[in-house]
Amino acid sequence: MNNIILETKNLNKAFRAIESDPQTPIIHQLNFQVVQASTIAIVGASGAGKSTLLHLLGGLEKPDSGQVLWNDCDISQWSSKQLGLERNKSLGFIYQFHHLLPEFSALDNVALPLRIGGQTKKIAHQEAKTILCELGLAHRIHHRPSELSGGERQRVAISRALVTKPRAILADEPTGNLDQETANTVFNKLIELNNEFKCALIMVTHSLELASHCQNVYKMDKGSLLQIKKKTSASICFY
Repeated sequence: MNNIILETKNLNKAFRAIESDPQTPIIHQLNFQVVQASTIAIVGASGAGKSTLLHLLGGLEKPDSGQVLWNDCDISQWSSKQLGLERNKSLGFIYQFHHLLPEFSALDNVALPLRIGGQTKKIAHQEAKTILCELGLAHRIHHRPSELSGGERQRVAISRALVTKPRAILADEPTGNLDQETANTVFNKLIELNNEFKCALIMVTHSLELASHCQNVYKMDKGSLLQIKKKTSASICFY
């Protein structure tokens, strides 16, 4: 399959509450591929391993065994510095709770990934302002998170995730703390930007309504992904 940007091979992850407890499998022998510009939703009960999978995909956690590949490269072979640099360049993270820096303005929060990547302040601010304007926040760019509504803060977080034009967006309940109208607005903008930037969107959500608008929908259960919906031009391939 062409344009594979994320892939797992025989991925396993287990947890134990305390050292003496037996391990509880969370991810079990998981193999899949994600291609450019695909939209994927993962649903399932709390504690099923959805967020853990996103963290493994993003290199925020290490698997017990198996591989996570970015562009055919096994990220376990990278140093922490290289992993951080590649993550900053290639992946955008969106969380249910925005994790914005409270002392920074919306503009500075969004510009931060570019500054970390070595971009000048002037260009980083230009890029950040452009994407904030696309998300309807032109009048709020100099406001701090405490001065923004919940929906506005989440749109700032989405802008931050997209400002580097990543190859993939990993979104963990990106609309979970928003009212339905704002959630729909935010999700629709994610899909628009997915189309514009041709980046993959992998989203964990409890909302079957939102999930149904993705090309592929999977339910996580007992460490595996069970297919609910698959578009004819499949963007995720199990083997």
